Amino acid sequence: MTSQWQNFLRNQGEWHGSFATINLAGEIEKESASVLLLESAEEDRLVRFRLRRFGPEGKGAEPISDHQQDYRSLGRQAVFFASGTFCKGSLQLAPQTPFGAEYGFIDANRRHRLVQLYDVAGRPSSLVLIREFRAGSGASERPPLEAEQLLGRWQGVRATVSADWAEPELSDCSTSFAGSDLRTAQLLPDGGYSRRPHQVSHREAFSVEAGWLSGPDRLERLVRYYDASGAWLSSCHEQLNRHGG
Repeated sequence: MTSQWQNFLRNQGEWHGSFATINLAGEIEKESASVLLLESAEEDRLVRFRLRRFGPEGKGAEPISDHQQDYRSLGRQAVFFASGTFCKGSLQLAPQTPFGAEYGFIDANRRHRLVQLYDVAGRPSSLVLIREFRAGSGASERPPLEAEQLLGRWQGVRATVSADWAEPELSDCSTSFAGSDLRTAQLLPDGGYSRRPHQVSHREAFSVEAGWLSGPDRLERLVRYYDASGAWLSSCHEQLNRHGG
């Protein structure tokens, strides 16, 4: 069984991409180029993180932000699965406090990340879509997701990590998407989608979710579950193939 730290290390590399802010209508309001570097040191006991964001001039100009951080451990707010795919977010939803969750899918030379943001009243605000490509790989973006690509039954394996037990629980799983299910999903560029309630509260259980169609018949889902007090309960990662495909 791999550790959370070993799973984190699967994200190492230099990733070129972009951060796009998407409004509730699905429109990209602003976008900026990015270069993210994750590299290990001290025999993998240290990971150096550097994220540079660029203005309209692109990566040839000076970055408008340059954030650097060293990691020797991971907090409970982040959960990394065996492929390197991860999700993180608020551990507790509190009144009059912004709430959010981040999802990161990884497949060979691609990363598809999504941040869901809520305002202090518990209502959805914007999304941030981050499309990343390993430097020098020539990897390409997935087409924008269309509802018909999700319809039907999917089968695969689910890994669940709970708040009180960090070892993943593995199980077979299946899920189906009908047209009614997709009314709650915001379809995104690069084969992704976002599903989240129209209101979150510390008085009612809820879940938030992101998905990525990393291949024509290969779907991944990340879901974070919260209880009726607004406390984070568990996170799961599903790796699915179309039933019969």
